Amino acid sequence: MRFLPALTRVAALGVAAVLGATALTACGDDASSSAADNPYGLLQPGVLRAGTLTDAPPNVYLKDGTFTGFDNDLLTAVAGKIGLKVEFVGTDFSALLSQVNNRKFDVGSSSITITEARKKTVDFGNGYDFGYFGLDVPAGSPITGFDQLSGKRVVVVQGTVQDDYATGKGLDPVRVPDYNGAINQLKAGTADAWIAPAEIGEKSAADSGGKITVAAKELSPAPTAYAVAKGNDKLREALNKGLDEVIADGTWSRLQAEYYPGRPVPADFKPGSGTVAAPAATASASAAS
Repeated sequence: MRFLPALTRVAALGVAAVLGATALTACGDDASSSAADNPYGLLQPGVLRAGTLTDAPPNVYLKDGTFTGFDNDLLTAVAGKIGLKVEFVGTDFSALLSQVNNRKFDVGSSSITITEARKKTVDFGNGYDFGYFGLDVPAGSPITGFDQLSGKRVVVVQGTVQDDYATGKGLDPVRVPDYNGAINQLKAGTADAWIAPAEIGEKSAADSGGKITVAAKELSPAPTAYAVAKGNDKLREALNKGLDEVIADGTWSRLQAEYYPGRPVPADFKPGSGTVAAPAATASASAAS
């Protein structure tokens, strides 16, 4: 009878081992299930949370309470191809990239020009558009070109490639957080010029009641793309795949024609991976931030 307690202890240890293994297996199953349900590491499975702007038509803006514009409509179509819905949230451009990398947003959608400096903060998908810099001035201004800005009060939206451009040209720009701020400075006569994404600058001038005019345009040096957190390769690759699909099915060309009518896409610009032909359309490419 003295052996029974020892045998009981052995049996108990065996049961504990089996239960422990079962628990570990269950945890492993939960992790596998979670990864399967959320393969792109999204904040909410099945929903792509996109940081964007509210005031930059025709690229990204609010209309009747709905986020729209070329970039956002294109992203909605791209996300649909990979089985995701998009939730847009407004923010300032100056904060957008850090918010994407800190996972406040899954993706940044705001005609974001790819630059080496920005690659240090986020990763980019394939380019979906290109753009021009525009030079907006108050009506009646003698300024007619980018080479006439020395000593002038030039306004830019903080953190944009227009900000970088102005600094690189030796200017001391006035930085504002959003496009409305820049437009208001021109209307009030407190700025001599605004270096803007060209399409946004043109729309702003058209809506200004004659207070603002476009003095010049200059080609932006790099394409625009959606931004994702560094290291989120699965999401980046999925967006690239979806982009090629909306290029192939004509959605990209249709949105170009809708938002940028009358301006042809240069023959040497290939959106997406460059391996998929876009159906012909009389459209322009978007402006760049």
